[in-house]
Amino acid sequence: MSAMRIFVISILASLATFAVSPGNPLWAAEPTPQTETANLTTPKQRLDSLFADLKKERDETRARQVADRIRLEWQDSGSATVNLLMQWVDKAVADDKNPVALDILDQVIALAPNYVEGWNRRATLHYQMGNYRKSMSDINRVLAIEPRHFGALAGMATMLSAAGKDELAMRAWQQFLDIYPSDRKAQEQLGELAEKLAGSRT
Repeated sequence: MSAMRIFVISILASLATFAVSPGNPLWAAEPTPQTETANLTTPKQRLDSLFADLKKERDETRARQVADRIRLEWQDSGSATVNLLMQWVDKAVADDKNPVALDILDQVIALAPNYVEGWNRRATLHYQMGNYRKSMSDINRVLAIEPRHFGALAGMATMLSAAGKDELAMRAWQQFLDIYPSDRKAQEQLGELAEKLAGSRT
């Protein structure tokens, strides 16, 4: 067990008290619900409403704003301790300390196994570190918890393309666009794959 992992475990109990203190300057950094969805009482209700808006929005800029609000919902774990650990992950990544960030993410997932962003961030970090098999495994966990996670679908499609599995990559982009139809990059990626596959069959 790494020294960092032991350190994280040893302070989790004190973190819970520290993180929920209104005087804690990190408290203000946690994402807050947007005004438009504040009247919806649960995260699931807010997400369902936002995803309905995302699916019907055809303006690219307005759709991106909705997507950003969905990401804010995903970022908030509902636990002040987990949210604080995720801030530590951001700091470790910014300081180019990826192994430390990975250790902290392991603890986030152990504490909150249904927190989708913990799995998604670890998938992203594994990808950046060249651990593609582990990244894909984490993406599958993300999609098991939240099948509408368009970021995970984009990551899956990218890795499948890199592995030469174009038909599977195209399927992933189709799933992405069913959730987020106005994303221009996804449209372009799907079009390029469709042309490539059509050319290979002629």
